[in-house]
Amino acid sequence: MTDCLSCIVRNRAICASLRPDELLLLGRMGRRQRVSSGHTLLWEGDDAPVVANVLEGVLKLVAATADGREQIVGIVFPSDFIGRPFGKESPYSVSAISAAELCIFHRDQFDEFAADHPDLQQKLLRRTLGELDRARRWMLLLGRKSASEKVASFLLEMADRLSPPPGAADTARGFELPFGRQQIADILGLTIETTSRQLTKMRADGLIDLPSRRKIVINDLAALNEMAG
Repeated sequence: MTDCLSCIVRNRAICASLRPDELLLLGRMGRRQRVSSGHTLLWEGDDAPVVANVLEGVLKLVAATADGREQIVGIVFPSDFIGRPFGKESPYSVSAISAAELCIFHRDQFDEFAADHPDLQQKLLRRTLGELDRARRWMLLLGRKSASEKVASFLLEMADRLSPPPGAADTARGFELPFGRQQIADILGLTIETTSRQLTKMRADGLIDLPSRRKIVINDLAALNEMAG
């Protein structure tokens, strides 16, 4: 692919710091790939031969115990980076929650390119530290928060990642979830009944509206923040 300058996540992805000539070089190494919902791009513990920028869609990061129990340990959105640069094995599986489009690079080629471009390495470092902070918040959410705090925290995170930008036709506090309530429950370590009950109570209390099964509108951001702890 050679159209990096017109990429829809150009200004938010890790390659945003590159000059046009550098983008051209990087673009020649990459290829676009569409994946369907449920497709697994990387498997936990296996060699991770590729890295990728997410252009469209949502993916999940999944870790498993020895007896096969799985836990979603992260959600990946457009402009996020996935894979293990300067590494080998993937510490988790990466699977598409929705249909997605990726800009994929062979890891070895990407590593060589990054080694010659310090700005890109700095961007990778900042992205990695941000993911570490998010992982620590996730540990708190899963380990210590109540069901209502978990759901409220989840909605705030989704609003931050999925709400339309300022000036868009939709409200800045409204967003469409790319997955259903069962997947929300799986992400939060709750049952679907508990998840649905919490969403219904939040709607009854006026904190949110639920125009459809996946549409969320936050009516009282302050109250939701307070509930999230």
